[in-house]
Amino acid sequence: MEVRSTFKYARISPFKAREVTREIQGLPVSAALDLLAFTPKKAAFLIGKTLKSAIANAENNANLKPDGLVVKEAVVGEGPTLKRIMARARGSASGILKRTSHIRIVLSDEIRIETRETRRAKREQEKKAAKKQIKSEVSESAARPSDKKSGKPKQSAKTEK
Repeated sequence: MEVRSTFKYARISPFKAREVTREIQGLPVSAALDLLAFTPKKAAFLIGKTLKSAIANAENNANLKPDGLVVKEAVVGEGPTLKRIMARARGSASGILKRTSHIRIVLSDEIRIETRETRRAKREQEKKAAKKQIKSEVSESAARPSDKKSGKPKQSAKTEK
């Protein structure tokens, strides 16, 4: 079962918050909370609040135990931008964009846990399989007899005058 929590209009740039959400995707809830507790960024605090809210939703609304929960999805969307003006030289002004974000976290009680280590191992297996396939293709092409065409070399279509 899936449980979600959303933090709307968070006063942080989505670009800065996505950096932290990428790290917690696929982790068990306890590992994600530990990671967020020791990440020295403002986004980690805001995402931690959202994650704790999702855990509370799972316990109270869906009667799930937090031990078996996994962060299935952590997405940061773009919220409305506050436009402000800063005075500049000679009576002119420049714009300041104060960006906001919508942070959405989805927890699941599925068993499948994909951590950074499992993703890395999966990539290495794919690389090995690709190398093996290339080697087999090279050996097949070497084993095949080459089709050499006998005959004279082609002459150009141009004739000398």
